[in-house]
Amino acid sequence: MKIAVQGEKGCFHEVAAEIYFRGETFDIVPCATFDLTLSAVKDKEADLAIMAIENARSGSLLYNYTLIRESGMKILGEINLRIRQNLMALPGQTIMSIREIRSHPIALSQCMTYLNHLRGVTLIESDDTAGSAKYISENNLQNVAAIAPAKAAEIYGLEIIASGIETYKKNYTRFLVLGNKKDANKDGNKVSICFSTGHQPGSLAAVLVKLAELDINLSKIQSVPRLNGEWEYMFYLDLELNPDHDLSLIKNVLDNYTTNLEVLGIYNKGEKLYES
Repeated sequence: MKIAVQGEKGCFHEVAAEIYFRGETFDIVPCATFDLTLSAVKDKEADLAIMAIENARSGSLLYNYTLIRESGMKILGEINLRIRQNLMALPGQTIMSIREIRSHPIALSQCMTYLNHLRGVTLIESDDTAGSAKYISENNLQNVAAIAPAKAAEIYGLEIIASGIETYKKNYTRFLVLGNKKDANKDGNKVSICFSTGHQPGSLAAVLVKLAELDINLSKIQSVPRLNGEWEYMFYLDLELNPDHDLSLIKNVLDNYTTNLEVLGIYNKGEKLYES
């Protein structure tokens, strides 16, 4: 099995894959962007993909919602990963010797309380956490550190000089497991849907009332612009189901109050919070 991820080997996406698919044998297919991650599956270069969709500190990755909908791929599962950020450099380096720190901008933003206490250090934004560690290793960069998962230090021969430097210790990211439509689940206790509504007053409220009447717990709602120049939005909802819920009935009810209704995936809720 091949799993496509955004980032180099040792990135948080790979850590999430190892936990979700623990006990199974698979290879990681590193991809530079989220677009390429899904393309790898569609082009049969990978069997599945893992994609971050939401961070407790940074919020939702809006672009990824649109990517999933437009790709036609389905959500097969999810995993909640506690993100521990680590400062790493070539062996022998110390915090006092570091003059440059490289990482993904979101990773940098998650560590600003720690970074603000450093003096004479330049922060450099890069495309990937693990990619920053790889860059330091391959170029033998002295006085340069990366913020990345502990796994990246292991892979690229770096030493962790400060661990757990994230500002908020309940810093978790929700990752989705994605596959082709033929692999879609028929059952699960969670369903992700998207739809649009008219501009009439109360149009969205009417949908939410109907969900409440069906005794459905709404665990997530996110609006994303449709990018059609008309200031219209797609609404993405995560619904938690119980065994008595009939998905076809839910869909039929929502069809009367929405347009462009799509079921993005049926899967089991990620109950646990795993440590990276």
